[in-house]
Amino acid sequence: MTTTLPHVTADLPGSGGRVKASPEDFRVDEIPAYLPQGKGPHLWLRVEKRGRTTRDVARTLAQVLGVPDREVGHAGMKDRAAVTTQWLSFPAARDPDPASLHGDGYRVLEVSRHQNKLRTGHLRGNRFAIAVRGGDVARARACAEALRARGLPNFFGEQRFGAEGKNADLGRALLLGRGDDPEVRRAARDRFLRRLVLSAWQSRLFNAWLAERLADGLFATAIAGDVLKKLDSGGIFTCQDPAVDAPRLAAFEISPAGPMFGHKLKPAEGEALLREQRLLDAEGVTTADLARGGGETEGTRRAGRIPVAIELTPIEDGYRAELELPKGSYATVVMGELTKSDGVEIADD
Repeated sequence: MTTTLPHVTADLPGSGGRVKASPEDFRVDEIPAYLPQGKGPHLWLRVEKRGRTTRDVARTLAQVLGVPDREVGHAGMKDRAAVTTQWLSFPAARDPDPASLHGDGYRVLEVSRHQNKLRTGHLRGNRFAIAVRGGDVARARACAEALRARGLPNFFGEQRFGAEGKNADLGRALLLGRGDDPEVRRAARDRFLRRLVLSAWQSRLFNAWLAERLADGLFATAIAGDVLKKLDSGGIFTCQDPAVDAPRLAAFEISPAGPMFGHKLKPAEGEALLREQRLLDAEGVTTADLARGGGETEGTRRAGRIPVAIELTPIEDGYRAELELPKGSYATVVMGELTKSDGVEIADD
């Protein structure tokens, strides 16, 4: 991981160590929002993969089943350089030959059916088991306890932005209408790429907002005008009196919710609005520019602080960290807090 993200545990030394000496060192199990009912027109497969992307395995299975790639459903992408499990869905009328459902780098663990296609975001979160080779478990425990008490900064991992932030830069250029750039024209035509680069740009500004909150001592504190998010239901409301909301913040019931900028974003108020507007002004992006992104830049709010509980187990040459995170949160951020070292970057699909 790069060192661009600040740490809420910066006052504690990290464990050091190396993540992902092998794919088996990084296991990710998707926690579904619901399970298939066992009948219906959509074939659901629970797949374990190793060293392959979600899109790659989905395309391979779609070919085996005679289904167009675009009809494959999944709740989210999973890392290539790891051992991961997740559900995929296919509009396949016939039950396949089980022998056809295993291939290089993947195997099918369960077969079921459901009435509906699996949609992006239809998951509760992910469960991780991560080995840190050469890491000091005592130091990791101190950082883990601090995270339990202080909360995890809900940053997007650096892999979100592409090499040297290229995806985020391309998203900004797309919003500014720089059609003379061939890469911008390509992104405008390709729906998947368009969504990817615009989301990367939104994510970069969210990270900037959260980094400023940390630097200013406002990570676990509300200010008047903040948009606050309920961590159980996802509902949002505006902070009128920080003293009133402070107990719920301390109990991890709510969190300041940072901007994923868009033309329909619920605005903050007062000082909180000024802080957000400065970020947008620095990018040279206006509300009219945000509308150029269409449905991909309607805008939403993301919790800046979330609870995390980490179980640490010593292993022969380091330790293993086990934890659960809600959907959209990054294990790389947790591991950066624990290790304070390079080498924990996780390639995204």
